[in-house]
Amino acid sequence: MPRGGAHFSSEELAEVLSHYDIGVIHQVKALSAGDRRAPKMVVTSEQGKFLLKRRPKGKDDLYRVAFAHAVQTHLADKAFPVTSLVATCDENNTILQLDNHIYEFFKFITGSRYDGSVEATTDTGRQLAEFHRHLTDFACPLKLLRGGFHDSSTVRRHLKTIGYNKTTAPDRKLQKTAEALVILYNNSSVRVNQLGFDSWSEQIVHGDWHPGNMLFSRGKLTAVLDFDSVKIAPAVTDLANGMLQFSIVGNRPNPADWPDYFDQAKLVQFLNGYRKVIKLDENKLNSLPCLMIETIIAEAVLPIAATGFFGHLSGADFLRMICRKAEWLNKNRDKLIKAIEY
Repeated sequence: MPRGGAHFSSEELAEVLSHYDIGVIHQVKALSAGDRRAPKMVVTSEQGKFLLKRRPKGKDDLYRVAFAHAVQTHLADKAFPVTSLVATCDENNTILQLDNHIYEFFKFITGSRYDGSVEATTDTGRQLAEFHRHLTDFACPLKLLRGGFHDSSTVRRHLKTIGYNKTTAPDRKLQKTAEALVILYNNSSVRVNQLGFDSWSEQIVHGDWHPGNMLFSRGKLTAVLDFDSVKIAPAVTDLANGMLQFSIVGNRPNPADWPDYFDQAKLVQFLNGYRKVIKLDENKLNSLPCLMIETIIAEAVLPIAATGFFGHLSGADFLRMICRKAEWLNKNRDKLIKAIEY
């Protein structure tokens, strides 16, 4: 069993794989990647290489998976680089349900991780625009999933709970950080609303466009791997999140050692790739730094408020780093707007 994570039993694995027509199986190997609550296995058979995933339990799982599969199928039909879903041989369904679990089976795609190059950064921006373009008129019979990080009462509610604990004394330093984030979040939300956010059309967005969800080959994006966060929102929210994810500077073991600044060159490269396909008006361009502030706060606050941690990192240290980076974006907002207007 992989330490600290969920796993497949041999009986479960045999039962699940019996529902797929992939010929003689040569090898089955655990893959440690992504959410530890969602075990994954690489399956090699006479028909090729596949990836099996068991989704974490959740009340909305079936609905969300069906929605995500409908989006992936639509994109595959448009020759967009997505992982191919494999249907069951008995019901021809890309969702397999057994014993209150949901399973997905994909054709395995090989590729390299994001290398930080100009070519790869620009191409990820361009492909996000292609993603949006292909889904502009997508009609899904399922009830639409709306939501997002902008002007969210959920984000504000979680910010107010940080630093308070019924069993211990309040953490005043952490509360002070959360209070600073509330101000940054509220001010950014107001500015974005003043630029016309409520009038911007909604469509399907990816919701989690970051390097860890992608594979590349020779500087080009070859596969988008994760569609668990697809929802309905203005496309500019996806763009702001992508700009944030591809320009953030960090990755040192201790968040306290992460610098305040972002990689402005990558931020512009990503946006320029997007604008090769979709043009943006002045108000949407001007909203991007503020939307980046909102998304970096929202992404950090929800898990920290729930668990006290961000992944394996200290919630307090991570939140202080987020505050420094949000403040940097706020102080450099005009400079960034000027850089992206050209």
